[in-house]
Amino acid sequence: MRYYIAVAVSISVFIVPWLALNFPEQADYILAGMKNIGSQLAAIVIHNPRTITQLQNKYSTETPNSVTRVRILLVPGHEPNYGGAEYGSIKERDLTVSLANYLSGFLNENKKYEVVTTRGANSWNPIFSSYFKNYWDDIINWQKSYKEESLRRITTPQPSNKPKVYHNSAPDNVAYRLYGITKWSNENNIDIAIHIHFNDHPGHSQRSPGEYSGFTIYTPEAQYLNSTTTRAISETLFTRLRKYNPISDLPGESEGIVDERELISIGANNTADAASLLIEYGYIYETQFTDPNTRELALKDLAFQTYLGLEDFFNFKGQSSLASTYDTLVLPHTWTVPISEKSSTSQDVYALQTALLADGLYPPGQKSKNDCPRTGKIGVCTKAALEAFQNKHGITGEKGITGPQTVEALNREYGVKTI
Repeated sequence: MRYYIAVAVSISVFIVPWLALNFPEQADYILAGMKNIGSQLAAIVIHNPRTITQLQNKYSTETPNSVTRVRILLVPGHEPNYGGAEYGSIKERDLTVSLANYLSGFLNENKKYEVVTTRGANSWNPIFSSYFKNYWDDIINWQKSYKEESLRRITTPQPSNKPKVYHNSAPDNVAYRLYGITKWSNENNIDIAIHIHFNDHPGHSQRSPGEYSGFTIYTPEAQYLNSTTTRAISETLFTRLRKYNPISDLPGESEGIVDERELISIGANNTADAASLLIEYGYIYETQFTDPNTRELALKDLAFQTYLGLEDFFNFKGQSSLASTYDTLVLPHTWTVPISEKSSTSQDVYALQTALLADGLYPPGQKSKNDCPRTGKIGVCTKAALEAFQNKHGITGEKGITGPQTVEALNREYGVKTI
C-alpha cells in the first residue's frame, strides 16, 4: 500500500505538471484516473481502535500538549433545525445542544482535554459543513467498504433472549453525515465520541407524558473493535448518572448500558476507532425538562455528572479537577422560606429532592427513582422522604412541611457553608 501511495504522489508532483504543459488531453485522463484511485484509497478499511491503556496514558501526561491531550468529540443529536423528538414546544435537538455546551465548558476547564463539538443550535461547525461538502463521495465509498468488511467479519448472531429496542431509521443524507462524522473522527485522532440524545416512545400525545423514564447508555456490540474501551468508559459514566437519575424502565434498556450493533453513531459496521457511546439522558417529556424553571439546572447537572464519570475513568483516585463541595451542581442550595405545595419554587423543591436523595431518604420505602423522579413538584414521595428527614433530625411539629426547623436543618446539612 505504501508503494502505491508513493507512486501516486510522485506522479502528481513530477509527471502531471509536465504533461499538463505538453500534452493537456493526456493529463486530463491521468488526473481523472488519479481521482478514481484517490476515492478507492479513501475507502480502504484501516482499523486503529483506542485502547484503555492508550487513553489513560495520554491523560496521565504531566504537561499535556496538542498531541497528548485526550481528544473528545461531542455530537449533539440530530441536525441543526431538523429531526429528533418533540414534546409541546420542547425539541430534542435544542436540549442536546444545551447539554453539549455545558459539558464542553466543564471539559475545557481541564487542560487534559481537547474538545470538538459538531454543531450549534442553528448550523454545523464549519469544520464539518466543509467536510461533508468536499468529501461526500469519499464518505459513501468508505461506508460501503466497511459494510462489506463487516458482513465478512461480524458473524455472531444477536442474542434472542433480550428485548429488542427499535430505533428510527435515518434518511440517507442524515446517515451519511453520521458516517462522515465517524470518518472525520478517525482521521483526526478523536479518542472519545459522545453522542447526546433524549428519548421518546410512540403512543402518547403532545400534551401528556409517556409511561417510561430514565437514562440509558448505548455502547458498541462486543464484536466491534472499539467495544472494550467504550464499555469501560460507559460504566464509570453510568455509576455517576445513576446516583441522582433513574435508569430507563423501557424493556430492553433497564440494565442501563445496552450493547448495540446497528447504531451508526457508535460505530455500526465496525467503523469507529474512537470509544463511541450514545447517551439517552432521559425522556423528553420528563418534568425536569419540560419545566423552564428546572430545565437548565437539570441539563447542566447531567453534563456535570458526565464530566465526573470521565474523570473517574481517567483518575482512579477520584480527584476531579473541578472543585465542588458536592458531586452535584444542584447542591449546595439555600432555602430561605418554608416549602409548601402551592407557594414554593420549582428550584427549591428540586434542590430539596436532591438533598433528600443525597441523605439516602429519597425515594422513600421501596420506591424507585422512576416512581419518584426529581420533578421540582411536591408529591407523595417528597412528603414521605421529608417526614423521614425530620424524624432523623429530631424535628417535631412540622410533619410533611418544611417549617423553620426543617429549613434550618436543610441549610445546615446542604446549604452554602460560610467561614
